Amino acid sequence: MSVAEPRRIVLFRHAKADWPQVIDHERPLAERGRKDAAVAGRKLADTGIPIDLALCSTALRTRETWKLAVQEFPHRPKTVYEERIYEASPGELIALLNETPDDVRTLVLIGHNPGIQGLADVLSGQVNGDAGERMHSRGFPAAAFAVISFDGSWKSLEPGVATLLDYWAPSE
Repeated sequence: MSVAEPRRIVLFRHAKADWPQVIDHERPLAERGRKDAAVAGRKLADTGIPIDLALCSTALRTRETWKLAVQEFPHRPKTVYEERIYEASPGELIALLNETPDDVRTLVLIGHNPGIQGLADVLSGQVNGDAGERMHSRGFPAAAFAVISFDGSWKSLEPGVATLLDYWAPSE
């Protein structure tokens, strides 16, 4: 694949988590979260975006979100569970994305706020249509996702180089 072809990143926040007496990393999804994860998976599959790679936080709620969402896809992408996504800042997430092999055209990053929303804001130098307005008016609730596009290699990904193409949240 040529590095001149546009690349896409789907930033996907985990679905609604429960609050049992466990450490934060081991919090499971709430019942609503399980439903929203499947709906988000259907919405993402409906975009027709072929995903080559999924990078998923190792936290239980993100793994459960991805397991439910990916069942809605016609093709299951390779999934890598990555500890560095948990509690990562936008800068740390960019550094992780910079490690992506150039044969990957589109990836989904399943993670947490405030990192996911911050990354969407930091990367998006341009906005397509009303996606930015909808994202900023809604915030980045559980099970929301944003689709971002940029040109160049993964190593060239940096603040402001991408375009926010789309945004979806469960209540839309």
